[in-house]
Amino acid sequence: MKTVTLEVSTPQDAMNDFLQAWSTGKAEENKKIAFASPEILWKVLTAKRWGLLKVLCGAGQISIREAARRVNRDVKSVHTDLTALISAGIVNRTETGGVEFPFEAVKVEFFLKAA
Repeated sequence: MKTVTLEVSTPQDAMNDFLQAWSTGKAEENKKIAFASPEILWKVLTAKRWGLLKVLCGAGQISIREAARRVNRDVKSVHTDLTALISAGIVNRTETGGVEFPFEAVKVEFFLKAA
């Protein structure tokens, strides 16, 4: 199952993961997208955007209008949310102007530590 992991990590940890993949010549089948803090992750991954990911998961390429219909929201606000997800590298824009979430699952990973 092709999975994307949304995680909170330092820039150095993200660079170390990249260097590991580069030096071995083996990219992980599952993609990782790192955020600098939980606050940034939740700013990008709002409840409505999470709902979009749920309907896009396994759907293949669909139009923005179809995505809006599936979440029962207006096209303009869905377009805004999809643009944010595309900018974060979570969703891809297709050549036909639609969108695609190329994963079958999402994993969100971060630690909450005592201050």
